[in-house]
Amino acid sequence: MSKIKRLISSYNNFIAIPWRNDAAPAQRVIFCVYNGNEELRLRARIDEFEIVTRQADHDWVIFDLTETFADWLASQRYAKSYFQKPELLATLLPKYLTYITSEFEKFLHDRAIDENFVVALKGVGSLFGFLKVKDVVDQFAPLVSGRLLVFFPGSYENNNYRLLDGYDGWNYLAIHITADK
Repeated sequence: MSKIKRLISSYNNFIAIPWRNDAAPAQRVIFCVYNGNEELRLRARIDEFEIVTRQADHDWVIFDLTETFADWLASQRYAKSYFQKPELLATLLPKYLTYITSEFEKFLHDRAIDENFVVALKGVGSLFGFLKVKDVVDQFAPLVSGRLLVFFPGSYENNNYRLLDGYDGWNYLAIHITADK
């Protein structure tokens, strides 16, 4: 059985467990952790996560972060200057987090997301070098009354998450699901 198929199976086992209504936002976050080399395979089978979620009597939506940086940067008044001097972007990146949080809030509102929804985040690898996934999850988690599912290309070890196995990891109390567990 492939790693992605095992990840789907592990997710299925978890999502079928009845949800507690009194869980704190950080306790409602689920990380599906997989090797970054498996990104295309995961995206090709993402519908299977939706199927098992719906079989567990929960609703499903996906918020895609993949192109948000390009969309945001293109909307900036001085976008050309940032291409000529990319070092100037560092001062502007906090506004990128504000932008994606605002887009996420609109997304949830437009779809009338309630406590029965699994809101999946894909494309978090596109944040690498711009934002920390932890900062994004800290902003998004309180906005989701159901479950926030993060498709996380990286590694998990001893409560430490590393996006794309980069050096800068962080400790987060979310539930982690891997192909091996």
